[in-house]
This record gives sequence, structure tokens and C-alpha cells, in this order.
Amino acid sequence: MSLKSKLHNLKEKYKGTKMAPAFNALHTFLYLPNETTHNGTHIKAADDLKRTMNTVIMALVPCLIYGMFNAGYQHYLALGQIEAASGFLGGSFWTLDNLLIGAWKVLPLVVISYGVGLAVEFLFAVIKNHEVEEGYLVTGMLVPLIVPVDIPLWMLAVAVIFGVVIGKEVFGGTGMNILNPALTIRAFLFFAYPTWMSGDKVWVHGAVERAGTPDAISGETVLGYYAKAGQELTIAGTNGGSEIVTTYGDRAAELYSYSDMFWGLIPGSVGETSKFLIIIGALFLIFTKVGSWRIMLSTLVGALTMGLIFNGVVDAGWIPETSKFFGLMSVPFWQHLIIGSILFGAVYMATDPVTAAQTNKGKWIYGFLIGFISIMIRVFNPAYPEGVFLAILLMNVFAPTIDHYVVQGNVKKRMKRLKVKTA
Repeated sequence: MSLKSKLHNLKEKYKGTKMAPAFNALHTFLYLPNETTHNGTHIKAADDLKRTMNTVIMALVPCLIYGMFNAGYQHYLALGQIEAASGFLGGSFWTLDNLLIGAWKVLPLVVISYGVGLAVEFLFAVIKNHEVEEGYLVTGMLVPLIVPVDIPLWMLAVAVIFGVVIGKEVFGGTGMNILNPALTIRAFLFFAYPTWMSGDKVWVHGAVERAGTPDAISGETVLGYYAKAGQELTIAGTNGGSEIVTTYGDRAAELYSYSDMFWGLIPGSVGETSKFLIIIGALFLIFTKVGSWRIMLSTLVGALTMGLIFNGVVDAGWIPETSKFFGLMSVPFWQHLIIGSILFGAVYMATDPVTAAQTNKGKWIYGFLIGFISIMIRVFNPAYPEGVFLAILLMNVFAPTIDHYVVQGNVKKRMKRLKVKTA
């Protein structure tokens, strides 16, 4: 007897019991349902929720694999055991040692994310006697990609429970939630355990445990450097040499080139560093019509607009160089797209079909405001120079309102046309 037949028999055996949703979920996850419609179909399509979720996961897998290599690369680079890679195909990046360190740190994050999240989903399905939905398949992959590599696993487990229960299940499950579950999990981590979600240690494996020792290493991100651009930084000299005094902004320019930022050879959350792979994923989602190109494009336009405004303020001399906002305000407007997580958020987070705006005009407004507010928070919150997840969660709340006014506007236009024709 095949595995499919065994699962089908178990499903039939426990049909009508509280455990039925669990067996149904296992059966339909691995195979197509045995049941088909008994009436004539109205729409024939090859896509369903499971295939849509799998499409997004396929777009995320390159970011996950690259994140594993980058975790090991940043670790060994900070220890001074390897030379900096030159470009995407740099020889010191794609090594087995880097992959092993990255897999050792990243795969447990994936296991905890899926294991805890799906356990909560199954529990609620059994208690409420409804089918297990596939919505967490994407959330489970997103969560490990938006957290620091060294975050304790128990913290991640607690956050996943909170995000699934409060962010989704209390609203009725997949399709009913008003907030992106993955970003709800990240928000919980940020506010509950802020020291593990920001600073100059959590982004590089080993930096936390070496803090305060002679072997201490830095894991500062590009955004972190720019947020403190005007402040002095003292660097210990090599081989007993004299100390070097520079600024955080100059140090960032020494360490990371524009190509490093684009290819992803920089510290950061596991999956957000490689802008090249995120763009490839975006094109794949647009081609398969799973992701909304309107939301992606308008988010980037909003970010560029806010960046241009800040550059204009700096050029006009309205803010002194001593201001704590000067560093990020002076960043060229286009560079905001290749540092931080604005691109990852625009492609994989803002386009969530459940929590995003549904009307075409609403998608333009929704996306533009996400990008605009993201850069605003990034500049005005130098203690935590990243505001993408906060901006997306804020616009998740306002997405229904945006759609409401767009629909009402269309209704009023049609009523006016109707009055003209009947006059």
C-alpha cells in the first residue's frame, strides 16, 4: 500500500473527530486531495493557495542559501581569517567553511520557525475543528530571513507563538489577519528583546560572545555606521601599531563599497543583504503574477522621494553636520535601496496579498507610503536605523481604509457619469 493510500485511510478513519484536520493537512500537503467537485466548474486554473505559497518559497530559497554563506563569511572576515571577497563570485565567499558555519546557525532558525509555527497552527485547527491552512508556509520561511543570525532559539520560539496566535489566529486564521504575521513576530522580538535586534554585535556570529574580551569583533551594519557618521571612531592599530582615529562614516566607506552593498557582502539579517538575489526573486514573483509589481515599484518610488527630500535639506544647509540626523540624511537617495531591508520588504513583505491594499490605485498609494515612511523612520530613529517593518505594519492597518476611499471615489465618478447620461 502506497503512502498516499495509507494517509487517505487514516484521514477516513479519523473523519469527524478532532484529529481529522491534522491528518487532512498531512494528506493534502504531500498529495492532491482525492475529492473533486461534483458539479460543473466555473473557473479552471492550475494555481491554488498551496502552489502560490510554494512559488514565494522558491523565490526565497536563493536568499536563504546566500544568507548561510554570508553568515560564515562575515564570521571569518571579522576574525581576520579570510580576505574580503571581490564581487559576487569572490573566491573567499563561496567556501565550504562558510556554508558549514552558516548552516549550523541558520538551519536551526528555520526548524524552530516551522516547527513551532506549524505546531500552533495544528493546535488551533484541532481545537477549532477547521482545516490547517497553508498560510504559514511562507511565514515560516520569512521569519529566519529577517532576524539576526545569533538570536537565541528560545526567543524566536516565543516570538513565533506570539505572532501566530496574536497576529493571525485571533483574527480567524489565514486570510483574516490584518497584520503581516512575519513582521508581527519581528516587531515582538524588537520590542521584547531590543538588545538582540539592534546594535553592533548581533549581526555577525561570534560578536556577542566575544564582547568585552581582547578578541572582541564588530558586527556593525552599514546603516549603523551611517547613523553615527559624524562621530569619532578609534580603531586599534594592526601588529602593535598606533591607534587610528576616524569617523563612522569614513569607516563605512573603507569597509563596504557600493558593489558590496548590492551583491550582499555586508552584515545584516540573514536574507536581506543580497539585493541582486532579491531583484531576481522579485522578477520571478512578477512573472508568475504572485507578487504585485505596483506595490514593489511604488514602495521604491516612495523611498527615493523621501531620500531626495532629505538630500535637498542637506544641500540647502538647513541641518548642521553636528546633528545626529545628518549622517543618514546625507546618504545619496538611491543608496537607501541597497542598504538595510527596504528592498526585501518591498518584494516579500509589502506584497502580502492578505494585508496589502487590494485595489490597483490603492496599491500605488499603499506602496508609496510604505517607502516614504520607511526612510523617514530610518533617518529620525538613529538608535535603530531601520523602519521598514514598522512602516509596513502601519500601512497594513490603513490598507482597508485606503481601499475604502478608492472604491468610494470610483462610485462617485460613476454616479456623476450616470447623472450626465440621464440628464
